[in-house]
Amino acid sequence: MRTLDFNFYLPDHLIAQYPTSERTASRMLHVNGADSNLTDEAFSDLPNFLNTGDLLVFNDTRVIKARLFGQKHSGGNVEVLVERIINQHVVYAHVRASRSPKVGSLIKLSDAFDVQVIARHDDLFELRFLSDDSVLELLERHGALPLPPYITHEATIQDEERYQTVYSKNLGAVAAPTAGLHFNEAMLDKIKQKGVNIAYVTLHVGAGTFQPVRVDNIHEHKMHSEFYNVPQATVDMIATTKKNGGKVTAIGTTAMRALESAAQSGTLQAGEGETSIFITPGYVFKVVDRLFTNFHLPKSTLLMLVSAFGGFDNIKKAYSHAIQQEYRFFSYGDAMLIEKHMP
Repeated sequence: MRTLDFNFYLPDHLIAQYPTSERTASRMLHVNGADSNLTDEAFSDLPNFLNTGDLLVFNDTRVIKARLFGQKHSGGNVEVLVERIINQHVVYAHVRASRSPKVGSLIKLSDAFDVQVIARHDDLFELRFLSDDSVLELLERHGALPLPPYITHEATIQDEERYQTVYSKNLGAVAAPTAGLHFNEAMLDKIKQKGVNIAYVTLHVGAGTFQPVRVDNIHEHKMHSEFYNVPQATVDMIATTKKNGGKVTAIGTTAMRALESAAQSGTLQAGEGETSIFITPGYVFKVVDRLFTNFHLPKSTLLMLVSAFGGFDNIKKAYSHAIQQEYRFFSYGDAMLIEKHMP
C-alpha cells in the first residue's frame, strides 16, 4: 500500500490543544469492525461494552521530562529531546541546532551541566551526561515535559498532571500512551466492579510515534525501536480470559504493539526486549480482540496499525465521520473503541 492511502485533511480547529475539564469527559466513536457500523458514544459509556471476565491491558509507562535547552560550547542554541535512556549517564537524543554538533563536542544544558556527543546513529545522537547525578535526576530537575509537536503551548503544571496516565509508574517514555489519559481512578474502579480484569504491560513510547511515514511504499519505512516488557502475570491473565470466552482489549496502540511483539513466535510469551514491529493492513493479530485508542496523525504508523485492526475501509469511514461530527483529535482528543475486523 502507499503512504498517501493513509492521508486525510484535518481542520486545525479539531486538533485538541488542551485536555477536557475531566479525564472522562471525552466522546467515543464505536467502530464495529465486523459490519462497519459506527455509533457515537461517550467515554463514560465504555463499561457498557464490557462483560464480566473481559480483560483490559494498559501500558504503565511514565513520561519523562525529556526536553532540554542549552548552548554548544562552540556557540549556538541547542534543543535536546531525549529519546532513550541507555544507562544512568548515557542517552540517545534528537538534537536541534543551526548546525549539528560534532562527535566529541560539548553542550551545556540548562546552564547547569555539560553533555558530550560521543556518537551519532542516523538521526539520533548518543550523549554522555557529565555529572555525578543520574540522567533521570537531571531530567526531573531541569527538563520540560515533551508535549507533541502539534500542541502549540509550552508545558504547564496542568500538562504535567494530565499528560500522564493515573496508573503510570515505569519512567522511560517521551510521549504518553494517550488512550490511557481518559481513565481516572473512579472509572477504573467501576470497570473492576463489573468483574472486568486489568493487566499491564510496559512500552516506552518514543518520539518517532509522531513522525509521518516519508516513503511512498509503506513497507520501505524503518521503525525506531522501543523497549517493551510483558509480565508473566499478564500472559496468564490473557490465557485465562480467552479460555473462559472473554475479550481482551488493548488500551492504546502501544499496549497492542507490546502484546503483538511478545507473540511473534505464534504464542504470547512473557519477557522484555526491543521492538520495531510495524503493523500494516494484512497483519494477522494474535492476541487482542478489541482496541481502545485515540485518533491518529495522517500518514502515521499508528493509523496504519488501526487500519489493520479495524479494516482499512472501516477506519477511513470512521475518520471521515469523526471529522464531520467534529470529534477532537490526537493526544488530548476523543477516543475510538474498535472491534476487530474479520476479513
